[in-house]
Amino acid sequence: MTFLQTTTVDPNTVINVNDSLKAVTTDIIDKVKDDPNSFLQDLLQSAIDFGLKLLAALAIYIIGAWIIKRVKIGLKKMFARRETEGTLASFIISLVSITLTVLLIVITIGTLGINTTSLAALLAAGGMAIGMALSGTVSNFAGGLMLLVFKPFKAGDFITAQGYSGTVKEVSIVNTKIITTDNRVIIIPNGTLSNGNIDNYSTMPLRRLDIEVHVEYGTDADLCIDLLRSIINEDQRILNSQTPGAQDPFIALLSMNDSNISFITRSWVNAADYWPVKFELNKKIYELLPQKGIQFAYPQLNVTIKS
Repeated sequence: MTFLQTTTVDPNTVINVNDSLKAVTTDIIDKVKDDPNSFLQDLLQSAIDFGLKLLAALAIYIIGAWIIKRVKIGLKKMFARRETEGTLASFIISLVSITLTVLLIVITIGTLGINTTSLAALLAAGGMAIGMALSGTVSNFAGGLMLLVFKPFKAGDFITAQGYSGTVKEVSIVNTKIITTDNRVIIIPNGTLSNGNIDNYSTMPLRRLDIEVHVEYGTDADLCIDLLRSIINEDQRILNSQTPGAQDPFIALLSMNDSNISFITRSWVNAADYWPVKFELNKKIYELLPQKGIQFAYPQLNVTIKS
């Protein structure tokens, strides 16, 4: 169903407008009758003044547009030379271009003799209204700028953030996409991402691999340490102190717990080898230790009954 809305016009308003137009028309006719030459000269002078203002406005606009184009080209060359992130460079260039274009339009309109105070106030009010309406988006923009400037991670890095772990696929100005290990695409807003903890596993070329082994009480500690050392030394992917940034493998008795004793192994590997080495060492430890008489511990409780 369509409703037609009618607007009531005040007759007095119509009469006032008609009277104003009639007065202006009458004034022009009187001037033409009294001194037509002076009227034509004034009209010609006004046309010349307006023409000069129009030419000046066109010149300012053309020169300003050329300057804006040169500024954009200069920014592109600067960002290319500094190898700035493409998304950040594009955003800054667009922001500078829009700002300069709006400023150029205001100056051009002012050159024509039009009062730009109201226009500037309108633009400011419109910007404030848009900012309030898009407060969440503005927060994501700010977060995206922080991420693109400081670069805590880049595309291809494996990170953990906001409860998700995965490989970074894309970093845009408002959000970041990561692909989890089970091939899910997670989109995280940059506002929350920039304000939270980010664990980047790909920043450093080397990682330390820690494995804890829990065995039962009564285990020969030296025998267990020797077996763990032999398992680690057999893997060619384990690094030693000859590699810059790495250390020799370390094995020791870590703690004596309620139901077991814990041994710790600490070794260094390349970041890309971390998970393959971890899985393979776990498998070898599980298979070899029981063969040598070392049993893994499990929670247990000894109960003594007194009569």
